[in-house]
Amino acid sequence: MKRRQLVLSGAAMSGAALFSGANLAQAQTAGFPKPGSTLKYIVPFPPGGLTDTMARTVAQKLTEAWKVSVVVENKAGGNAQIGAEQVAKSTPDGSSLLAITLTHAANVGLFPSAPYSFTKDLRPVALLAGSPMLVVVPAASPIKDLKDLLTVAKTRQLNAGSSGNGTPPHLTMALFNDLNKSQMTHIPYRGGAPSMTDLIGGQLDVIFSNFPESIAHVKGGKLRAVALCSRARHPMLPDVPTTLESGMPGLLVENWTGAMIQSKTPDEIVEQYSREMIKIMYTPEVEERAKQQGFSVTPKGAQDFGVFLKAEIDRWSRIIRTAKITVT
Repeated sequence: MKRRQLVLSGAAMSGAALFSGANLAQAQTAGFPKPGSTLKYIVPFPPGGLTDTMARTVAQKLTEAWKVSVVVENKAGGNAQIGAEQVAKSTPDGSSLLAITLTHAANVGLFPSAPYSFTKDLRPVALLAGSPMLVVVPAASPIKDLKDLLTVAKTRQLNAGSSGNGTPPHLTMALFNDLNKSQMTHIPYRGGAPSMTDLIGGQLDVIFSNFPESIAHVKGGKLRAVALCSRARHPMLPDVPTTLESGMPGLLVENWTGAMIQSKTPDEIVEQYSREMIKIMYTPEVEERAKQQGFSVTPKGAQDFGVFLKAEIDRWSRIIRTAKITVT
């Protein structure tokens, strides 16, 4: 409990540029949020995914804490750009919040001519949680570990599937190629489910998958987990080594979820959101629910999230340029 309190305190302090209690009080007395008002939490993905599930969990808790109605709206499309643009062009009064993932950090490099600026029209609120990418091969594959994968990748052309061009599985594969000077062939699919079906069937050699998309198949014996793209092992797969353990520390990739808001939103409102969302993530109920879904709960306040987000944008922009990744 002491550790959680210390982390919560530190994360909150680093929120939106270290605001004082007086500033927070000023925001509250200014009337945000007004009791009984409606706030929108825009999720730029279809309903039912993990980002949507996390947003709905947080929205429910915000509703309870602030005595307002926080409504989740799914605005899917355009590689998660449609919903992001809506919030970027919204009124900066705190009434619209945006759920984002690694996809949005990559979009900066993928869509240089987007009708809004991700870095100028939006500002970080809080990082909520993340799950490591999981390297998986068919159960019958001769590839047993990350060393085997690298050896085979250097001797023949491997087919690596993904849920589409520019998605986290594609980017992670491109990072693997960049680190190891390998040349896997990318096979994009329309979503994670069909790519998993072909991997299980042996039509693909490997997928650098989103953890939730492959974990059930690993548990069911249809796929073999080669490595977790993380520093620490995952409690759901305690016997699967990490890329750090396997001698590939550069292949640390987490598909995370967080929240942003219109860039001109007052600092005090951003801090209010940041404090409350970090508090929500550390409640035992939410923390346990997140872990059951494969998430690690590692919330960051606005300032720390901003540093993290910039590093992600820089990293994936470089990989997108190097691998010449484009989307249509």
